[in-house]
Amino acid sequence: MFLVNAKIARRLLRCRRTLCFSPPSGKASSSRLVLGIETSCDDTGAAVLDEKGAILGESLHSQKEVHLRTGGIIPTVAQQLHRENIERVVQEALERSSVTPGQLSAVATTVKPGLALSLGIGLEFSLRFVRQHNKPFIPIHHMEAHALTVRMLQPVAFPFLVLLISGGHSLLAVARGVDDFLLLGHTLDEAPGDTLDKVARRLSLIKHPQCSTLSGGQAIELLAKDGDRTRFPLTTPMGQTYDCCFSFAGLRNQITMTIMKQEAEEGVKQGTLLTCVNDIAAATQHTIATHLAKRTHRAILFCKAKGLLQSNSPTLVVSGGVASNQYIRKALTLITEMTGLHLLCPPAKFCTDNGVMIAWNGVERLREGKGILPPNVDVCYEPKAPLGVDISAEVKAAAIRLPSVRMKIPN
Repeated sequence: MFLVNAKIARRLLRCRRTLCFSPPSGKASSSRLVLGIETSCDDTGAAVLDEKGAILGESLHSQKEVHLRTGGIIPTVAQQLHRENIERVVQEALERSSVTPGQLSAVATTVKPGLALSLGIGLEFSLRFVRQHNKPFIPIHHMEAHALTVRMLQPVAFPFLVLLISGGHSLLAVARGVDDFLLLGHTLDEAPGDTLDKVARRLSLIKHPQCSTLSGGQAIELLAKDGDRTRFPLTTPMGQTYDCCFSFAGLRNQITMTIMKQEAEEGVKQGTLLTCVNDIAAATQHTIATHLAKRTHRAILFCKAKGLLQSNSPTLVVSGGVASNQYIRKALTLITEMTGLHLLCPPAKFCTDNGVMIAWNGVERLREGKGILPPNVDVCYEPKAPLGVDISAEVKAAAIRLPSVRMKIPN
């Protein structure tokens, strides 16, 4: 629940307007426009969408090159870059959409979860903006936005299963409505995108001529195409734990030990590119893909046993930055084809963080009148925030054992 000033909240309750503030009149419902603002990590994004999901204008400032040079995201650096760029990014989105602030029906902004310093910049700007222009404010859960993005692109009815995988998150959930989720499993330590980035840094892939401008995940995927994944067998995490949670820290430790052994064999120090870097990349990618596929397989079986998905054409939606990885998509395709689910993934540009997905989440909430606040309500950002109702303990209690599946994934 978003935190609001208690005094104001009581006043809102008396007025029967809590979480259902009506946008200013004078604009037809068919032309309601939402400005979305995203600053949860290292991308400053803004976009204007109409009620049908048409992208009228967008702008995105990526900090990737800066963080590649520093070897990872430094929160204070990300904060400063957001501060320097947010006004320009929002202004560009408005100008490209030919929309003035007065024409907006609402402003939607990511307020949870994410980097505290980054979230703070977006929230501070947004609250100032809605108060200046007297617009409703829609606080957005970042993972909810990822989950719903696919509905902007094609009709996807609730309920559906969603796998969200990124640099900061990894979770499986059943989406039953715009703001109604059942959390089946989550990461116990780090996210898959974080693991890929750390392995890439340990391998010094920024020194590789093909990878100098790529993120860690992109570099691993590129080099893995020419690698032999069988050369370095890695153990898939949590093989004897029959739930839908994830763990990647132990796998990363396996990979680090493999790298150290190869450095010793080749007689090189840390920071030198290994001759077998493609093979390590391939083994890393395959094991992460297998881990994600197996946990998703169990989630599908659990949902079928409990009747949580549609009986006709049940759907798995995969989103988040790591969902751009084509090898991981192929691994998940093996599972969905076996279990009779329809796999949907947004295009790569909508998998990574952007203002479009935040605006769309705002559109969905505006349609249903959910979580819409008047401009004078105080809202706090939340760096850590679970998605929906956690039923992971129930999933674990079911102790579903998976049938043997040969993960033969074409590269």
